[in-house]
Amino acid sequence: MTVYDIIKKPVVTEKSEALRREYNKYTFEVHPKANKIEIKKAVEAIFNVKVESVSTMNKKPIVKRHGMKLYKTQSKKKAIVKLANGNSITLFKEV
Repeated sequence: MTVYDIIKKPVVTEKSEALRREYNKYTFEVHPKANKIEIKKAVEAIFNVKVESVSTMNKKPIVKRHGMKLYKTQSKKKAIVKLANGNSITLFKEV
């Protein structure tokens, strides 16, 4: 599994932006079988930064209804990565 398989995409929400601004924490959607050490090495390799800590969480699928049909959403794994002081990641151009 390569580093680009581990880190799928950044999660950009109001809450993740608040974490980024106040605590220098970035949120990513990651591979479900990736562990914290693999996530740390992948972020350091891709973005060339120093990672202090990694927190992970699993989001279970939710049963939803569309008319008479029931379906489950996809399960996901998210990682919140805290960077060392002086490090930052530019995901998007600031406006």
